[in-house]
Amino acid sequence: MNVYSVSAVNRYISGMFAGDSLLRNIFVKGEISNCKYHSSGHIYFTLKDEGGAISGVMFYRSRARGLNFRLENGMSVIVHGYIRVYEAAGRYELYAVQFQQEGSGILYERFEALKKKLDSEGLFDPQHKKKIPPFVQTLGVVGAAGSAGLQDIYNIARRRNPWIRIIHANAQVQGRGAAEDIARAVKAMDDMHPDVMIVGRGGGSIEDLWAFNEEIVARTVYACRTPVISAVGHQTDYTIIDFVSDQRAPTPSAAAELAVPDIRLVLDRIRQYAYLLDSRMDSALSACSGRLSYYREAVRRMDPMMVLTQQRRSLLDKEQHLNIMMDHSLEAARRRADTGRRLDLLFDRTMTGAKSSLQLRARSLEAVSPLKVLARGYSHVTDEQGHTVSRAGQLHRGQLVHIRMEDGSADARVEKTGGS
Repeated sequence: MNVYSVSAVNRYISGMFAGDSLLRNIFVKGEISNCKYHSSGHIYFTLKDEGGAISGVMFYRSRARGLNFRLENGMSVIVHGYIRVYEAAGRYELYAVQFQQEGSGILYERFEALKKKLDSEGLFDPQHKKKIPPFVQTLGVVGAAGSAGLQDIYNIARRRNPWIRIIHANAQVQGRGAAEDIARAVKAMDDMHPDVMIVGRGGGSIEDLWAFNEEIVARTVYACRTPVISAVGHQTDYTIIDFVSDQRAPTPSAAAELAVPDIRLVLDRIRQYAYLLDSRMDSALSACSGRLSYYREAVRRMDPMMVLTQQRRSLLDKEQHLNIMMDHSLEAARRRADTGRRLDLLFDRTMTGAKSSLQLRARSLEAVSPLKVLARGYSHVTDEQGHTVSRAGQLHRGQLVHIRMEDGSADARVEKTGGS
């Protein structure tokens, strides 16, 4: 009897699954249930039909992020992946690599493929977008006659501007041949040269809106000379012409608001411009009037008679000022002359007194002059350091002395000293 562990049995079964080529690459169709987006980025789900169920998981975070739609319970899908045994729990699971919505999923893939193709050709390039005119007089509308979306456009456009001219080109917007009919209506409308064109319809399923995802419609819209606003479906619906048109509106009603300006706001703006123009004209006229007054005064100042009068007045003022200055100068000269005569007398008196005083002082100084003393036979004796020798006690034998007399000097050496 061979006895195996649970792990060994699960490992053996896992190897059988791994070796089966069918289970390594399989497409399984069913309905999603128990769907859970885990915080790790993995997606756990159960795929079931009327006869059974299988657990599934998409482990790869990058693949889960790459899904073109969000998995919801009850959604019918085709899952591409492989089947393996989860040995820890002893159950097999479907490991998803890719999801595709059944039916509408195929249309979505066609949508993405055409979108990628047209984008690569530059049909979505913003530099090719035409601007919507600020004031529209003629509005072109392409859509199904009698539809609610068309009626919304009429109502809103005429409410915003009762004088708007609306041209309608009827077109089949869903079903067989709808794409060709839309393209024909768009081209016909473009040939009528409206100011702006709205192409659209009300909401519906992806199948209902599919005519606006066809290449013939996209290229026709791109080729229009008229600015085109796309208004297909509801706010969450996107079609190919939304990327090709010059502007997308979330709904037909919004398209009418984008295309047709509110005439009341336009009139208010015109009134504001008129007020601003009047104000600026008043300012300009006031400035011109000021300049005219300035130039008139400048011309008056340049009149020859005015210039001569001003110069004559200036000369008279200068003559009067000169006379006053002359009078002041003569008066100052007379005062200086009188002052000079008085100063001369004072100077003569002062000099006479000073001379007498100097003579007296000279005689006094002459009386005490050392030269006068020397002339009477006296001498002036100094030692070697130049100090005056006035007593015999200051001398000693052999000392050199200098003797100054009236007419010269002599050096002598002391031979003997003694008292008087």
